[in-house]
Amino acid sequence: MDGAVIREESLDDRIAGRLKALRQERSWSLDDLSLICGVSRATLSRLEKGDVSPTASVLGKLCAAYAITMSRLMSMVETEFQPLVRSGDQLVWEDPDTGFVRRSVSPPADTLAGEVIMCELPAGTRIEYDKPSRPGLEHHLVVLSGRLDLTIEGRPYQLSEGDCLRYQLFGPGAFQTGSQSVKYMLAMV
Repeated sequence: MDGAVIREESLDDRIAGRLKALRQERSWSLDDLSLICGVSRATLSRLEKGDVSPTASVLGKLCAAYAITMSRLMSMVETEFQPLVRSGDQLVWEDPDTGFVRRSVSPPADTLAGEVIMCELPAGTRIEYDKPSRPGLEHHLVVLSGRLDLTIEGRPYQLSEGDCLRYQLFGPGAFQTGSQSVKYMLAMV
């Protein structure tokens, strides 16, 4: 193909296509989805076209609407199941608004129930989720460095390096950092 430029599809492009496919599979209009998840129709349209990158908050709302975890959404944009997930092959996503970085260390798969993600939140960051993507999902959160303030269904927790919070999530949650960034690992089953 003389002169043709072949552009590799980016992660944001694949997420955009998957979000559109999820909505269409349910025969929802953009207006329907907007009412269900509380994200404006215009934003949803821009996300599905790949004009903007989704934020963690918006992805959380969309995953709740579709009753899937964010990791499940991310796995839907990957190619195929591999038993060994090398560090360089792990899917990494960054929230353009907050700088929140999410690495899918052990992504979900059709034959495996659990998943593990590693996250980094910059100093002075707050991320809130109105409701869980899948109510009752079991979480095991371990702080690797820094301090993390969590509010799980209205109950506050302060976690320092090495602390582990185990919970099932049925309601809202919030993650807050103070004057320093935090790294944590989250296992979900």
